[in-house]
Amino acid sequence: MRIVIAEDSVLLRAGLTRLLVDAGEEVVASVGDADELRRVVELHQPDLAVVDVRMPPTHTDDGLRAALDIRRQWPSVGILVLSQYVEERYATELLAVETAGLGYLLKDRVADVAEFMADVRRVGDGGTALDPEVVGQLFARSRQGRVLDRLSPREREVLSLMAEGRSNQAIAAALVVSDGAVEKHVSNIFTKLDLLPGEQDNRRVLAVLRWLES
Repeated sequence: MRIVIAEDSVLLRAGLTRLLVDAGEEVVASVGDADELRRVVELHQPDLAVVDVRMPPTHTDDGLRAALDIRRQWPSVGILVLSQYVEERYATELLAVETAGLGYLLKDRVADVAEFMADVRRVGDGGTALDPEVVGQLFARSRQGRVLDRLSPREREVLSLMAEGRSNQAIAAALVVSDGAVEKHVSNIFTKLDLLPGEQDNRRVLAVLRWLES
C-alpha cells in the first residue's frame, strides 16, 4: 500500500514511517503541514493518507480540513485521521461526504500495533475504522436530531458496535446475544433509517452515519 503521512510532530512522523515500512507498506511521503499534504497527495495519488488534525499553518483543524479537500478532489484516496482530539464539526462533515476508505482513531487509545495495522489496511482497502470514543462523541452531538429517535436503545448499541467495524458475530459476542438476534436488530436499523435493499453493499456504514445527514 502506498501511504502519505501528515503529522507535525517530527518524532511521531518518523515513528509512524518506521512502523508502516517495517510492516511492509510503502511510505511515499511524510510531511508536517496541511498545505504540503495537499501537494503530495496530488503528486503521488496514494492509496491512503494518515492525517493529524491540528497542524500548521494555524495548528487548529488544518489537517482535517485538508482531509475534506482530499476526499472531494481525490475520492479514491483513503483517509485515516489519527489525532488526540475529536474535532466534531469537521469530523461530522468528513463522515457525511463519503464513508468508504475512512477512519478516525485517537492516538492515546491505540494500544496494539497489530490492531492499528489492521485498521490501516482496512481503511486503505476501502473499509471503515472508527474509534468507539469518536463514535460516542459524535452520537452525543447528534442526539438533538430525529434520526436516532427511531431506534431502540438496543438498536443504538448495535449501531455503535457496527461503527467500530465489527461483524454481526462480533457484535453478538460483545452483547452476549445470538447471531440471529443481531441480524434482526441490523435489519430493523436498516428499515428505520430508510436504507433500501438495493444499497446492500454499503448500507451497514450508511446506517452508522445516516444521522450525520439530519
